[in-house]
Parts: sequence; structure tokens; C-alpha cells
Amino acid sequence: MFDISQFSLKGKIAVITGGGRGIGQAIAFAFAKAGAKVVITSRKAQDLESTAAEIKAFGGEAFPLPAHLGKTDEIKKMVNTVMEKFGRIDILVNNAGASPAINSVLESDERLWDTIMNLNLKGAYFVSQTVANIMVKQGGGKIINIASVDGFNPEPGVSIYSISKAGMRMVTRAFASELNSYNVQVNTIAPGPISTKMMNSHWGHLSPEEAQKAKEAVEKMLPSGRIGNPDEIAGAALYLASAASNYTTGAEIIIDGGLLLSTHLS
Repeated sequence: MFDISQFSLKGKIAVITGGGRGIGQAIAFAFAKAGAKVVITSRKAQDLESTAAEIKAFGGEAFPLPAHLGKTDEIKKMVNTVMEKFGRIDILVNNAGASPAINSVLESDERLWDTIMNLNLKGAYFVSQTVANIMVKQGGGKIINIASVDGFNPEPGVSIYSISKAGMRMVTRAFASELNSYNVQVNTIAPGPISTKMMNSHWGHLSPEEAQKAKEAVEKMLPSGRIGNPDEIAGAALYLASAASNYTTGAEIIIDGGLLLSTHLS
């Protein structure tokens, strides 16, 4: 008989990159409510402190830890700090990411490539590598990568971002294939349009009227008829972080309001 307690994260140590706002924040709230001690990290200390305060306000445990995860020395420093405090890492969520910049493939430059790839792909790979070595030694763990539907079908104007998210999907498969025998499950969540600051950056260069029209155009394109919210990603993350997903690895959970379905049918 199914045991609902499999979804409990009581006593688990979870590290969430990009945990100060948006999807990462929603996942941090969910994990803390499920009993995990949550370490949230990103470059913006103010966002981290605010999120940690909200978690503590409802009785959860949260520890803000600023770090630039596009740099391998800062990755090691961040992980070492977590290990010094807790002695283990049970769950890693690779959510930190550089916002997509609107640029044609004919115009994108090397600096933009390096900025997005260093955080979205290089950072996620080496955070995963560093934490995976710890999980192997402790006998298991969960790694959750936040990709995007743009990693399935490239969105015009955000080619580098789309390429990085396609790469994130392969990071999942590569780590899952090598870590399965060590009881480390590695999976992907691929969100579609979700109401976050990153989503709003798509039309940040437009006037308020044009931005509203652009938002409405996205909503009309979605079979769901609306843009999602970060909490709608958190449930899948909780499943993948918990014992309920012990038989799930190398998988991709698409949460996109039917966007890819409508793309395939068009």
C-alpha cells in the first residue's frame, strides 16, 4: 500500500541554486515545508536573505549562502561550507541560470555565449560533479536539473539560452547513466512559460502596452490558456527529491501548459 510519508524530506539537507526567487524560491518553500533543511544560493544576497526569512517565518529551516556558480572556485567554496555545517548533502537542485537575452543567431557575440554557458551549463555540470562525489560516498542522493522547453524547441531570439538548456538535458542523462549504481537519481524538470522575472525579461525592452500584448500572445498560444506560476513546478521537484522517486532516474518532467503538444500539432 502506498505510504504518503515517502514524500517527506524530514532531516534531509537540500541545496537549491538560484533559490532566492522565482522557481528556485518556490522549490525552497516546498522542501522546507516537507521538512528539509534548505540551503539557498545565488549571487544576490538580498534575495536569499528575504527568502530565508519567509521560510523561517513558517517554521522551516533555511540558510542563505551567496555564491557565483559560474566559477569553479566558488562552487567548491559553497559546497565546502555546506559540508562543514551539515556534513552531508541529500538533494541538489540546479536551478540557477542566466536570463535569456534577445539576440538573433546572426548577432549573438562571444561574451553573451560565455555568460550564459558558464552559469547555465558549466556551473550546473561542476556543481553536480562536486555534489555527486559527496553523494556517492554517503550512499545516495537526488539531483534535479531545471531545464526548459526551449531545450526541446529553440525559441527565436534566444538561441544560446535554448542551446544551454538542451545541454542541461544531456547533463541529466550523462550523470544518471553513471550514478545509477551508486543510488543517486538524476532527473530533469523542463518548465514552459512561468511567471518569473526571467520570463518577464522576454518583453522588458517593450513598452507596457506592447509587453501586455506580448504576454497575451503567449497565453493564446498555450492550450492551458495561461502562463504558469512557480508553485506549479515545486510539486514535481518534491516528488523527484523524495523517496517516492527512487525508481525514477534520467527522466524529464515537462510542465508547460501543453506548449510542446501544441507545437507538435501545429
